[in-house]
Amino acid sequence: MTETIFSKILRREIPAEIVYEDEKTLAFRDINPQAPVHILVIPKQVIPSLAHAQDTDTALLGDLLNTVRKVAIQESLDQGYRVVINTGPQGGQTVHHIHLHLLGGRSMKWPPG
Repeated sequence: MTETIFSKILRREIPAEIVYEDEKTLAFRDINPQAPVHILVIPKQVIPSLAHAQDTDTALLGDLLNTVRKVAIQESLDQGYRVVINTGPQGGQTVHHIHLHLLGGRSMKWPPG
């Protein structure tokens, strides 16, 4: 398995502004925010990308979305928010550890880019 910056954050080798943690997931503020609220939600189990997920990962994928929901409530994103999963090079994925971007605090445009 390839070492990533997220592995180092999980092991607390690199500091991060953690906003939520449970036994399966971790959520922290993005260091290069694209919205007033930009939080990354990652699983503690390493899955390189959504394309690498298996049917046996269904519960964990649900846990990730449930964490997004909890963090959105915690961050008072009651006017709405966007959830993004970049997958692969053409999808804009740069860290090979599945992660969800929670973006909020402003109106989002479509198409996103």
